[in-house]
Amino acid sequence: MEGWHGWDDYAPFYDWENAQTVQRRDVGFWRQRALAAAGPVLELGCGTGRVTLPLAKAGATMVGIDRSSEMLSRAVRRVRRSRIKGPIQLIRGDIRYLPFAAGTFPLVIAPYGILQSLLHERDLAATLDAVATVLEPGGVFGLELVADLPSWKEYTKRLSLRGRRANGTRIALIETVRQDRARKLTVFEQEFVERHGREVSRKRFTLSFRTLTVRQMAQRLEKAGLKVTALLGDYRGGPWDERAEAWIVLAQKGG
Repeated sequence: MEGWHGWDDYAPFYDWENAQTVQRRDVGFWRQRALAAAGPVLELGCGTGRVTLPLAKAGATMVGIDRSSEMLSRAVRRVRRSRIKGPIQLIRGDIRYLPFAAGTFPLVIAPYGILQSLLHERDLAATLDAVATVLEPGGVFGLELVADLPSWKEYTKRLSLRGRRANGTRIALIETVRQDRARKLTVFEQEFVERHGREVSRKRFTLSFRTLTVRQMAQRLEKAGLKVTALLGDYRGGPWDERAEAWIVLAQKGG
């Protein structure tokens, strides 16, 4: 099992689910930092462009990278529909091996738990080393972990979300959550059920996330040569503790 498994299958449902959950609560936080950066901004795991596009619309020069071709195809369509005039580049690639020259970016961001999809220590280490390389001296790496993922309760076949798509199709998410404590993983077994008239379709897949804490991630950032400068507990910049609504880490590359 690898962390990228399941994301192509998730692509048709990603925007709908996030509209019900995280929505756009984090976008303003990343927008503020992107607009303050003196140069291009790299987003790791840009997916369908949920964060990348609003930042580009606001005037930031954005580069997004993602391994999932299905996710990226949706981002490309959104860019075309939005007619963004500012610089934006979407690249299919592996965040462990970033295809950019050293010192390219003043800011790299990894919103909403993308680094937790790196299930093996070697993959996280390779990614953090790659980030440190492409950051310019004094550049900042900002990342968010899914809050308190290690303590999520297990449940089986729970109706987690339901609603309608824009075309009127009824949609529901039936979800099972398992904690693999030996491997430090939280595993989500997803089943999306769509009903349009008499037609019913079901899509099943699994997403797995590594259950790293803020302090564990901070240690790994320091090991990669990135000095942690802030631990934040909300999208307004408030201080972090284990009960915080958001788990955000900012780290800086030495000059």
